Amino acid sequence: MPFCQANNNKLPSNLPQLQNLIKRDAASYTEEFERQHAVYKATCAIFEQNPTVYNNQLHEIIMFLAQVAQFYPEQLNEFPQELVAILKRHASVLHPHMRMSLVKALMFLRNKNLISPLELHMLFFQLLRCQDKALRKFLQQHIITDIKNINAKGKNMKLNKELQNFMYEMLTAKHAVASKTALDIMIELYNKRIWNDAKTVNIITVGCFSKVTKIMVAAIKFFIGKDEEEKDNDGSDSESDEEDCNKTLKTTMMAVRVNKKSKKNANKLAKVKSVVKKNMGKKKKKDVFDFSALHLIHDPQDLADKLYKRLEKMNERFEVKLLVMNFISRLIGIHQLYLPNFYPLLQRFLFPHQQEVTKVMVFAAQAAHPLASPDDLEPLVRTLANNFVTERYSNEVMAMGLNAIRELCARNPHGMTEDLLQDLAQYKSSKDKGVSTAAKSLIVLYREVKPELLAKKDRGAPTELRTEEGQQEFGGNIAKGYIPGAEVLTFKTRNDDMECDESDDEEEEKEEDEGEEEDDDEWVDMDDSKDGSILSEGDEKIFSNKEAINQVMKLTAKERAEKAADIASSRFLTDEDFQRIAAVQAAKQVELYSGSKKIKNAKRKLENIDKPSEGEIVPLKSIEMIYKKRKHDKAARMETVLAGREGREKFGSRKGQRMNPDASKTNKMKAKTKNYMMVKHKVAHKQKVSFRDKQMKLRNSLLKQRKNY
Repeated sequence: MPFCQANNNKLPSNLPQLQNLIKRDAASYTEEFERQHAVYKATCAIFEQNPTVYNNQLHEIIMFLAQVAQFYPEQLNEFPQELVAILKRHASVLHPHMRMSLVKALMFLRNKNLISPLELHMLFFQLLRCQDKALRKFLQQHIITDIKNINAKGKNMKLNKELQNFMYEMLTAKHAVASKTALDIMIELYNKRIWNDAKTVNIITVGCFSKVTKIMVAAIKFFIGKDEEEKDNDGSDSESDEEDCNKTLKTTMMAVRVNKKSKKNANKLAKVKSVVKKNMGKKKKKDVFDFSALHLIHDPQDLADKLYKRLEKMNERFEVKLLVMNFISRLIGIHQLYLPNFYPLLQRFLFPHQQEVTKVMVFAAQAAHPLASPDDLEPLVRTLANNFVTERYSNEVMAMGLNAIRELCARNPHGMTEDLLQDLAQYKSSKDKGVSTAAKSLIVLYREVKPELLAKKDRGAPTELRTEEGQQEFGGNIAKGYIPGAEVLTFKTRNDDMECDESDDEEEEKEEDEGEEEDDDEWVDMDDSKDGSILSEGDEKIFSNKEAINQVMKLTAKERAEKAADIASSRFLTDEDFQRIAAVQAAKQVELYSGSKKIKNAKRKLENIDKPSEGEIVPLKSIEMIYKKRKHDKAARMETVLAGREGREKFGSRKGQRMNPDASKTNKMKAKTKNYMMVKHKVAHKQKVSFRDKQMKLRNSLLKQRKNY
């Protein structure tokens, strides 16, 4: 009993112990709590007289009341509002530690739902005006954490809407620090996928027109930042995709297999492999722009128009102008906007001596889309050709110009004229590898999209797929009511055809790789007689996969469309059906059109030239893709030298080394171990006289002779 009484007597001065006891049994310590509450009121009255001084007693008792506030809701009903009132009245003159104590106490109360989040956030944004960097960072982090906790179990749409409206008010406020903090908070919440809706994105667009450069740059960087990459679901999906790719590859190679070993046939098989892997890669590649903020903008046309007007009158640094140009170009390309004045603006910066000219080239390519008018793009393409693809500049400049033209025309090929394309195609014979490769890539592009613009010798032989798809004109849209390649499903095939022919396929591939003969003038016909490719089951024929694709190649384009339409409207397609469709489409892509003439003795093959980049964003490396051997520094050269020495027995001169270490030594080797006095007389005669000593001896000799005469 005396011990308990002594313990109780210490409670008024031991607030942590009293706090622990109240959390265990709040009703038993109500009297002690009321005594501390009275002390808090008296201390607050004293603090109000001089709020600039740090009061440690007030700090301790405020933290104590904040910890036990949920146990005495009636007595502390007005406690949160009292702290808010103190901060509102004396926020700018409070001691930093005292101000931080009041903020932390309010955070404790918010965690216990004793104060509304909107009221607390409004107060914290007012505190951002204080000249306290640590406090501003602390408040920003708490606001993000608080909103994250609110939406942890499920999104509170009503509260989120109120907070978003408040953030919009702060973003449009005149106070720069509050606006910048509101923008940073919304960007952080979007990146954490807490507020990743369209309303958040459209509020952030307001920051793009801020008069404060930091706010404008932060908002624009949010939109032009890297798109989020989707993670793979699991390993099983990737394994199944790889298995499907292998099956399609085997089926296609069986269809175009040739029975005569030659270098040309081996090249054809290699092309089949690359085509199938490329097509399957396109299907496996997931769109990385599903969560891109650019797709959630409500009115991109109005936004682009306003940004362009501001860009024309902008007096900021050139780096800021580049950011705005990048943003506008992405808006135009992704949403296919109409902004004709933007292209002449880009032409003013397209010169080899211009700073960051490669980025301007990227913006020009990004702003091109299928619905852009050729009248707007043609001057841009001609400017690139006139200012870069000319022999008065270096080969690197010419290669970059050709790459930029290729990237732009890949998005809209109608901006190129026939005369200009044929002039650019002549650079394929350039001695510089970078220039010739860039010109060849341009030729390969127009072989697929618009071959009639190329010279006849550069068009190449049309394939079955190119002839079937046809050429699309500007503004046209080729809509098909069927799945191209589905006509192969009209031919019934054996289920075990793949399994029974796999071993034969692998053996033939090895034989074709080992033996290479002289190239023939024409493709060799496919062998249809092996393994009994056609079977009969009653009146219905059963084909092998190879023969089914051969039968498709014999059909006309109209017959293929009719059969594919019948299949699409009469049955559901399975995974095996789609594999057969992919195989026949790949075969069409490598098989020459039956009505075309075969190209004999082609000197240059353009199949392995780099293709234009795909996607909404043009990577900078696609413009700077210059094939040239770079100079290595000393460290890189030494690394290459040391790597080449690995696996060697001994490097360096072998002079003086004996074949047999146990053999007898030569007299020269023995002399090295003898005493110097024993070989001194031999060394003296063998010493070589320097050239300077010879000059002095000759000079003295001539002077002596002259003196005697």
